[in-house]
Amino acid sequence: MDTPSSVLQTLRRESLDIYNRLHSIADDASFVAHVHNFYPTIPLVPNLRCGAWYADPTIASSIPAYFKSTDGHNNNWGFNLRRANLHLLPLIAEHGSIVLVDSTRAGKRIPDALSKTVPIWCAVVNRAIIRRYPGPDKGSWDTALYTPAGAVSAQEHHQIELRIDAWAGALFVSRHYLFESNRHHNDLGHKNSSFDLPALSAPLRPFWITPATTTFPSIHTSSTSPFLPIICLSASRQSDDARRPGGFAYIQGSGDDHELWSMGLTPTHYWRHTSTLLSATRSDLPELIQKLISSDTTRVGDEDAGPTTGKDNKVTRVAKVHGRLRIGTYHDVERAGWNEDLSYVLLPANPDSPTPSFKEHTGHRLTVPLAPRIKSYLSQTILPRTLPFIGKELKGGRSVCVVCGGEKPGDAGDMGDEGIAVLLAALVVFFKGDGQLTSEGVPPSKEDVHDIEHISGDGNESTQEETMELEKVDIPVGIDKTIIRTRLEWIIACRPAINPARTTLKRLNEYLLSNNHTGRK
Repeated sequence: MDTPSSVLQTLRRESLDIYNRLHSIADDASFVAHVHNFYPTIPLVPNLRCGAWYADPTIASSIPAYFKSTDGHNNNWGFNLRRANLHLLPLIAEHGSIVLVDSTRAGKRIPDALSKTVPIWCAVVNRAIIRRYPGPDKGSWDTALYTPAGAVSAQEHHQIELRIDAWAGALFVSRHYLFESNRHHNDLGHKNSSFDLPALSAPLRPFWITPATTTFPSIHTSSTSPFLPIICLSASRQSDDARRPGGFAYIQGSGDDHELWSMGLTPTHYWRHTSTLLSATRSDLPELIQKLISSDTTRVGDEDAGPTTGKDNKVTRVAKVHGRLRIGTYHDVERAGWNEDLSYVLLPANPDSPTPSFKEHTGHRLTVPLAPRIKSYLSQTILPRTLPFIGKELKGGRSVCVVCGGEKPGDAGDMGDEGIAVLLAALVVFFKGDGQLTSEGVPPSKEDVHDIEHISGDGNESTQEETMELEKVDIPVGIDKTIIRTRLEWIIACRPAINPARTTLKRLNEYLLSNNHTGRK
């Protein structure tokens, strides 16, 4: 007779079984495809990271969303300005609607990201836009908070509603301050910034679809529509019968927390090899997955294939600056291939163990090993060494990729905060608000710097170092925290999972805003 303990162990094994997971994802993805066929002209937007498992890249938008469930957890409701998702508004304005794809584990029909975080976002954006563009046409706008009755209680709905105006005020102030600053400092900002609040034709309004939905909402995307529908699609079904005719145990929300079960597989791997993976037997899957991951790692030129989840093996181009600056982990760059036309800033945790194909790169690069135990290392060593190099490469017409994290073979790893800080600082110092390179980012004063590594033609590391004249960096006048936050939004819009620690941002702010380092005007 099975004991409660043995039953729980069996259920846990089934929930972590990758065969069950992949087939459950395929089952849910077929429902997502069905919904897309019903709304073929509306962009299908995966909510990272889980949503990327269910949205086939051939039909999904390359622009992802990043609404976190934690922003909608009970008594933890909030509107995070760092995750404002304002990059979605031009897409919504163009098409009149979007379909957001996400999922949740057993116990809920709809994830908190879709039942609360997105409704909060809609109401906050609506009220901020009214303050940003007041006028008689806004009198008919419906700016109420809408939540699914079956997922959010009336009491919780009311408590959230009480906070909407304050969050809208914070969003308006941040955007209004930036707009006013841009009018006076157009070298730093730009009044047509894609991260300003656009003048939408109608308010945002959430709707919900789950596998239990019998009738899909009738959506009108014409210019006369009283609202812009945000369709929240929860991909996974609630079911008491876990078995499927295909012989697998259905796992609700299988795409969630994939580090626990995926064996290194990512949504990109899954969608590239769907038929191969789903046709494999349970016993063959582990070895097959390692082979597929290994073969994908040797492929090059795939860095633009679909949205970047943050652990999906792609170098991220900052779209606002037309890819002149990029960021990725060592694992990302290994998969995309070391590009001879790019210059690299390498921030290794262990400088003595470069990845194999890196030895074949003969282009420009700068290596600054990390020293995480030294609190001032970012401001006193990393930024003073990397910014002059980046400035010189940009001035020379080369694009620059910052590489940090993911050094272990087969491990996608996390993006290192130091790499994010370097990229953010470079965006602040060398680029104007319209994404164009500044003329005064790198002034003419020079010093010799002896830190450019070179690799000999046979791929073996050389001990030779070349002295290269690098130019000191002047921080442009007028930089403030709002400008820095806007540049961070540029990065997050392209790689939504990026979330640097507050301590890292504090040290970066101190470096950029302080008068205590060389070159400050």
